[in-house]
Amino acid sequence: MSVEKSIESEIAELIVETLNLEDVKSSDIDFDEPLFYDGLGLDSIDSLELSMALSGRYGFQLKSDDPNNKEIFSSVRSLAKHVKQNKS
Repeated sequence: MSVEKSIESEIAELIVETLNLEDVKSSDIDFDEPLFYDGLGLDSIDSLELSMALSGRYGFQLKSDDPNNKEIFSSVRSLAKHVKQNKS
């Protein structure tokens, strides 16, 4: 398993745990599936909770005014890529 795959799996687990997604298993999450709206169905409150959880776990801040947030939060895979580039 590659490091990136491992981070993707960790993020999928973090999403399920942090957001209390009772009907979703981390193994059911497609890493390329959209996180918001038609995909996993997350909303803006979920993104805030997820940002705080990611910051706590990986040791860097996700800023709400980052112009790249739409891309960063588009899927588990894009979040993993951002984490890999920024974690401390």
